[in-house]
Amino acid sequence: MRHLVLRRLTVFIGVFSLLCSSNIAYAELVPDCKILVLGDSVSAAYGMRQHEGWVPLLQKEIADQATLINASVSGETTAGGLNRLPALLKEHQPHIVIIELGGNDGLRGYPVPSIRKNLQNLITLSSDAGAQVLLIGMKIPPNYGKPYTRAFEENYTLLAKENDLPLVPFLLESVAGNNELMQSDGIHPTANAQPLIVQNVLPSLRAMLD
Repeated sequence: MRHLVLRRLTVFIGVFSLLCSSNIAYAELVPDCKILVLGDSVSAAYGMRQHEGWVPLLQKEIADQATLINASVSGETTAGGLNRLPALLKEHQPHIVIIELGGNDGLRGYPVPSIRKNLQNLITLSSDAGAQVLLIGMKIPPNYGKPYTRAFEENYTLLAKENDLPLVPFLLESVAGNNELMQSDGIHPTANAQPLIVQNVLPSLRAMLD
């Protein structure tokens, strides 16, 4: 009887030790850093399978450093993002917020000062919640006229400078204007373009993570 009890105790200790070591190993593998991506259709993998989008591809690149939470919605504007952000910050408590918004505002011809004000409020909300911000710049087609397109693009540069933020000047650099990398609407990139978009974002994000 005594031998049976000792044997069971030995097995229990062995199993318990294994579970503890597994939990420790799992904890070491799960990154503590959480990154919230607040974007529009370009970040929501519009027109392709979700896993083909640049955000899931970026997750693979930084899997050992952070966990990405994609809160991007097709058709989203800066005002829409502003309405959603407080709840997202409360729920996820991210360490970094990637703001990729404004493109739909520009395409709809919204006033540049209003777009800038909304972007600033998004930055302020994120910063007040203790998160770093990576601002993603966008551009709109030239048919909106030089004054408007120039002012729209300058919004991102000015906001990044005023708030001392890292900036990706143009998310679709080396992609926009290339018919082989753009969908038929001329606005959304194809699945083949997504790795290039990752490379546009990755250097700035790695600098923040390091």
